[in-house]
Amino acid sequence: MTKKEIFEVIKNIINEVLEDAPPELITMDIKLKDLKELGANSLDRMDITIMTMEELDIKIPMLEFAYIENLRGLVDFLFEKIKARNL
Repeated sequence: MTKKEIFEVIKNIINEVLEDAPPELITMDIKLKDLKELGANSLDRMDITIMTMEELDIKIPMLEFAYIENLRGLVDFLFEKIKARNL
């Protein structure tokens, strides 16, 4: 799975969870805390993370996501986890 494919999964889930969020604002550089400005509360952000892991069929302890600041970091993190799983 490519980073672009992972981003598309995340973007689709964000669009599903935050129905009113303008899709053009969901970019690789958006900070996760800025999802709040798109209407996400802390539970929405957790739902996005959990749903993404389910869609990608990967399990990662939530604490490992603590220092990820933006969607690019999330995509990179998930890409590395998927790559390590497939070795």
